[in-house]
Amino acid sequence: MDSLFQHFRKDEQQFIEQVSGWMIDVEDRYTPRLTDFLDPRQRFIVQSVIGASDIGVAASGRFEDAERQRVLLYPSYYELQKDDFQITVFEIRYPVKFITLKHPDILGSMMSIGLDRNKYGDIRIDGQRIQIAVADEVKAYLQANFTMAAKVKVQLEEVTNELDFIKVTEEWSEESHTVSSLRLDTVVSSIYNISRQKAAALINGGKVKVNWTVQEQPSFELNESDIISSRGYGRIKVGMIEGRTKKDKVRLQIGRLDTAK
Repeated sequence: MDSLFQHFRKDEQQFIEQVSGWMIDVEDRYTPRLTDFLDPRQRFIVQSVIGASDIGVAASGRFEDAERQRVLLYPSYYELQKDDFQITVFEIRYPVKFITLKHPDILGSMMSIGLDRNKYGDIRIDGQRIQIAVADEVKAYLQANFTMAAKVKVQLEEVTNELDFIKVTEEWSEESHTVSSLRLDTVVSSIYNISRQKAAALINGGKVKVNWTVQEQPSFELNESDIISSRGYGRIKVGMIEGRTKKDKVRLQIGRLDTAK
C-alpha cells in the first residue's frame, strides 16, 4: 500500500484505502461491487489500485462521455449486464416561459433536499432542456422531494430511450504559458489572466477546484494532467511541462475547454 501511496497526493490516500477495501470485498465475497458516482480522477485511482489483478472494472454514467460515472468491480467469471449500473435518467420539466434554469439552480435544489452529490451524476443542459442521471437507490426519494428549483415547480419525467439523451461536445484549445512556478495561485493567475492577489482570493474563498475537489491552498503544487476549474473562468487541463527558460521559469502547455459542459 505504501508503494501505491507514493504515486498519489496525501489527500487521496483515504480514497485509495477505500478502493482497496472494495477490491478485497470482491475477492472475498466473489460478487460484484457497485460504487457511487465517481469523477474522472477517482476512476483513475480505481484503475491504478486494481492494476493487473483479476478483478474487472467497468464504468457508466448512462450519458455518452459522462464525466461522473458509477464503477462496477466484478470477479472474472461475471458477465456484465446493462442494468448493473442502476442509473435512471430524468428530464426536468418546468415552466420555461417564466425562467431558464441553470446548472447551479439544480445543484442548489439537490443540496436543499439533502441529496448526497455522490448519488447523482451529470446534469446535462441543452437550452431549456435539462436531464440528470441518478442512482436508482435514491430515485424514489428524488421523485418525492425534488419539486422546486429556483422558486419554480419542477416535475421529473423518466427518459428510457437513449436516443433522447442530451449529448454534449467538448472542444479544447491548446495554449502555452510561462510561469514562475507550478503553485496553484501562480498558474491560476496566468491562465485566467488575473492578478496573483485575485487568484489567491479565489482559492482562499473555496472557488477553485483541482481534479473536481475544492483546493484552498494557494501554494498547492500542480502536476501534469491536473484539471483546474473555477466558476465564471472555465476549465483548464495542465498539459505537458515543456521545461524551463534561461530565467528558470516553467514553460507550460495547457488545454482550455471551449465548449461548456
